[in-house]
Amino acid sequence: MRKAFRGFLSLAVLIGTAGATGASAGAATAAEPAAYRSTGAESGASTDIKDRVLAIPGMSLIEEKPYAGYRFFVLNYTQPVDHRHPSKGTFQQRITLLHKDTSRPTVFSTSGYNVSTNPGRAEPTRIVDGNQVSLEYRYFTPSRPAPADWSKLDIWQAASDQHRVFTALKQIYTENWLTTGVSKGGMTATYYERYYPEDMDGVVAYVAPNDVVDKEDSAYDRFFENVGTKECRDRVNAVQREALVRREPLERKYREYAAEGGYTFATTGSLDKAYEAVVMDYVWAYWQYSLLSDCDTIPADAASATDQAIWDSVGSVSGFSTYTDQGLERYTPYYYQAGTQLGSPNIRQPWLGGLSRYGYQPPRTFVPRSIPMKFQPSVMRDVDTWVKRHANRMLYVYGQNDPWGAERFRPGAGSRDSYVMTVPGGNHGASVAGLAEENKAKATAAILRWAGVAPAAVRDDPAKAKPLAKFDARLDERDVMNERGLRP
Repeated sequence: MRKAFRGFLSLAVLIGTAGATGASAGAATAAEPAAYRSTGAESGASTDIKDRVLAIPGMSLIEEKPYAGYRFFVLNYTQPVDHRHPSKGTFQQRITLLHKDTSRPTVFSTSGYNVSTNPGRAEPTRIVDGNQVSLEYRYFTPSRPAPADWSKLDIWQAASDQHRVFTALKQIYTENWLTTGVSKGGMTATYYERYYPEDMDGVVAYVAPNDVVDKEDSAYDRFFENVGTKECRDRVNAVQREALVRREPLERKYREYAAEGGYTFATTGSLDKAYEAVVMDYVWAYWQYSLLSDCDTIPADAASATDQAIWDSVGSVSGFSTYTDQGLERYTPYYYQAGTQLGSPNIRQPWLGGLSRYGYQPPRTFVPRSIPMKFQPSVMRDVDTWVKRHANRMLYVYGQNDPWGAERFRPGAGSRDSYVMTVPGGNHGASVAGLAEENKAKATAAILRWAGVAPAAVRDDPAKAKPLAKFDARLDERDVMNERGLRP
């Protein structure tokens, strides 16, 4: 139910480079000549890459994990809570570094949520055979100031986090940089480019929602009227409806489930509101995470299905723990942002008739009342206008059957070398690899070109473009699930 300011850029650049103690991030160890590639992984290196990274002021090591062909570090970086007033406190932000070679390009990846502390490659990292820096979004624990001033959780502050990390590491990784992210991560990559357009050499944003006007969501209604096939839509819609028709017996099961799991409902205010939130997610979550071919997993005749069959289907698609206090706690920063800047969808779902008591509940329902929230309607309009007028070397990839793509970014007449591509039949896991052949080659060629590693054959003929690194099942499997729930 929840989706996806004009910054003073001159001030942003000055503040964005301020260190945790007020010193410039540029005070980190001076970059050595490009010919000196001391990484500790390449032959003949005299200075270990770990030592070079840890020489950056504010950078500290949490752990190093071995992985063949790479060095993988989990790090903390000291960031100002407020980039406009760096003297007003700091916090530790987690970063991971998948190091290959300083002579390779670097991909800056963020999910917009927590960072994984296990090695993994974003698709552009495999395409360019590069290094990867991944950043945990501010206020997702443990990267949260204590005490937390929630007014400092906004997209400009987060973009400034990314800018400081880039400024520090660019002195070591001097080749081209790309930024990427999936869903909220794709939004994050876009916002970073909007506020710091000189940092990156290209942007690859996957399935990134763009809720320009929070109160106008008819695009989603049109999407649900036409997605997939009528047979599949009817089947999914009927299960959702039946879950509300059978609210009383299924809520009894929910109480038992909550008692057994130790779940509580203080944030939503009641088990009834949490139950309906889970059910209202069902149709959206099905199309977000499933394919049309998965429709045979949905009860064919919901009206005659058992209570257990309806319960199991809703639980497997939406997740009954999602709107418990325990399920919501990790995602408080997301719901806060959805209710203050990002916006959130509100769709009609006419097949439910009058069965819904609360409708699509707003983000305020899912954030503890102790945290104040006020929506800022101008923020997304500013970003959307910037993308239309100034997008340069930006690629957006969407899934045809993913609800979040109903409101998407669309570079306009003022954009240059930017693209929007759609994976036929794709869901929220849409990727460059899933595009039709012509678009896949075109997108891959653009990524290689932006990274500065396009082979001569690809420069002559983009149709020959392919990823430079081989597929690695452990590194390259992407999990598009954010533990369910309607979060991008």
